[in-house]
Amino acid sequence: MLTLEFLAELVEKNRPASQARVPEFALGGREFRFNSSPSIMGVVNLSAGSWYRESVCLSADAAIARGKVLAAQGAAIVDVGAESTLANTELVGADAQNYQLLPVVRALRAAGVLVSVETYHPEVTRACLAAGANILNLTGTDRSEAMYRAVAEHQAAVILCYVQGANVRAVGDFDLTSDPVPAMYEFFAREIETATRCGVEKIFVDPGLGFYYRNLQDSAVRVRHQMTTFLNTFRLRTLGFPTCHALPHAFEYFGEEVRSAEPFFAVLAALGKTDLFRTHEVPRIKAVLDTLRVF
Repeated sequence: MLTLEFLAELVEKNRPASQARVPEFALGGREFRFNSSPSIMGVVNLSAGSWYRESVCLSADAAIARGKVLAAQGAAIVDVGAESTLANTELVGADAQNYQLLPVVRALRAAGVLVSVETYHPEVTRACLAAGANILNLTGTDRSEAMYRAVAEHQAAVILCYVQGANVRAVGDFDLTSDPVPAMYEFFAREIETATRCGVEKIFVDPGLGFYYRNLQDSAVRVRHQMTTFLNTFRLRTLGFPTCHALPHAFEYFGEEVRSAEPFFAVLAALGKTDLFRTHEVPRIKAVLDTLRVF
């Protein structure tokens, strides 16, 4: 059981990290004040294999409409992707991703919506940034330098996702240690060094809690790991960049109320000082964050 005593001990053991501040920057002319006000990223899935049905859009028009709705509901950024991260869904090549993504990126940017594109393909990265995307949500490590250079060329931002493998669709088993932060810290420090060397200035770090690892399928093990990571996120802010989290779902515990899972995890993520919340449930997460701000 998560207790107040656990939270107090966590802060006391990591007090300097709990006071860490991160750079604040603008995207597409919008200022982000990470140290005082976290932001929301809404999700649009162009893959039929994505399980969260409310976010799936099977046409460009539907994706554009959903993106505009998410922005109106309070999403500062809309994240679009054309391939599911689930292990058993169809792979989507770079050409097919561009065919699906580019009309959506162009239309949302024309409407003034900030856009993030989730991919691990350099070809998709270059095309979507040229079309106006503001952020690369990078779900892989292979050929990353080419993508970092493209991000720098367009003065965009990158979300560095913690991926133990070449990309999110080719991961091995997760390294389950009692404390997940040291391995993540080492990974992010290495990627940050490479990205900044390539000219990238605007960076988020994302522990990748929504990704499929075979040895994280035991529900108790997975949810314990997710909760631990959320609450320890503030320790990653000592890397010098804001943090991003994709909020998970815990089907086994929430059952028919699974759409309430992301708001629950958002509370833990907020306690851990998450800066950007990636969610399928923008109005619910906005309500959570607005309520927490009252205190």
